[in-house]
Amino acid sequence: MHDSDFETDPKSESVPLSANAQPKPAGRLPKPHSDPKKDRLRVEKRQSPAGVTWEFIHPRCARKRREDMEEVEEMVAAGEALIAREELVWLLSECPDFLEAHVHLGLIALEADDTKLARGHFGRAYELALRAIEAAGSPQPLPYALDGNKSFFEAAKGLVHCLLLSDRKMMAKDIGRRVAMLDSTDPLGIARMLA
Repeated sequence: MHDSDFETDPKSESVPLSANAQPKPAGRLPKPHSDPKKDRLRVEKRQSPAGVTWEFIHPRCARKRREDMEEVEEMVAAGEALIAREELVWLLSECPDFLEAHVHLGLIALEADDTKLARGHFGRAYELALRAIEAAGSPQPLPYALDGNKSFFEAAKGLVHCLLLSDRKMMAKDIGRRVAMLDSTDPLGIARMLA
């Protein structure tokens, strides 16, 4: 499977600023890091009473933007999807491995009936996560119940949904199988979508 199979380039999305949107002040720009490779999405081992599990460690730039994501969620709830989209695009320009921002952009695109763009954002988040999983040696299990893993599973579910809408059932099933190997409890019902 190649990135281009289910992904458009969401970075190429041009978003005009609305009359209400303000450019981000210079003070909000992140400071450059000495080693950008350390600020990438990765997977680490977690020891719990139930045994060893694995969890995504999101880049520092994503963790620092929790308040921004809360603002985005408030914008969406208030019906301001265009402004929320602008904020998310800005967040991704500063933090390209921000899975949660891709997932929210995918959901906004689905609401606007833009399946191709939604597939691009969900697909980008899914691919970023797969690279991190493969870099860690394809560890298992990677349970949805751990907070760091939720956006990966949400991206996978969104991607499967978009692929089914695009009549790409075999590709959707491949993703479903891969996700089921990481968390067999299927908390988001991806297997039911594929039945």
